Amino acid sequence: MSVLDDIVAGVRADLERRRVETPEAELRARLLDVAPPRDPMPDFRRAGSSVIAEVKRRSPSKGHLAEIRDPALLAAAYERGGAVAISVLTEERRFDGTLADLDAVRAAVSTPVLRKDFVVEPYQLLEARAHGADLVLLIVAALPGDSLERLHDSARELGLIPLVEVHDEPEAERAVTLGAGLVGVNARNLKTLEVDAATFGKLAPLLPDDTVLVAESGITGVDDVRRFVAEGADAVLVGEALVKDGDPEGAVHALTGVIR
Repeated sequence: MSVLDDIVAGVRADLERRRVETPEAELRARLLDVAPPRDPMPDFRRAGSSVIAEVKRRSPSKGHLAEIRDPALLAAAYERGGAVAISVLTEERRFDGTLADLDAVRAAVSTPVLRKDFVVEPYQLLEARAHGADLVLLIVAALPGDSLERLHDSARELGLIPLVEVHDEPEAERAVTLGAGLVGVNARNLKTLEVDAATFGKLAPLLPDDTVLVAESGITGVDDVRRFVAEGADAVLVGEALVKDGDPEGAVHALTGVIR
């Protein structure tokens, strides 16, 4: 079993627990009180690098990263630094995230918010929207068959913008066939956790020119951002480097606006 398979198995088990605690009908009722989704796509398309700043306590590859006792405080610093969107890890077992973190961040910022998790069922899309998310991560490697297309369509019906994540050529081809407008290229192989910094440069040319491209993983500073922007990135998704920095506001600002 790969690392990704193991994570998804845990996600499914936790999902079944939440489905019992909060029936789908209750989530749909909550949607009536949720503010309309915010659209970050115009900002992603502006000249210069955009930053998706991540609230991330730990990861399977690096273990503990930061305490983050107050996700709202960190998100507010990201927003002041100029983050175009804020990513919130909600996976419980490997990342120590919760939907409560998503609630706290949503209440603290006006910036669009991404629910970052291993989405495998439509119920999770309802959760994301009911808790105020504007974007949702769809990992191609975790969605075989027609599940990717079904979840992509369902997300859009709910007003969520899907960030479709790829890490190799066949996955990039699936994203193109899907017509994904926002594609994240992850330098980390989630099946092995190995990072290949050349991944973005290999895959970016395979994606249509009008696709908004996000570079993910292995971004430690402005030099990395310059390299990815030169290879075609419109935005960078950064977690570890920001949560470990003593000045998250300044760190986001430093990574913003790098020109191709």
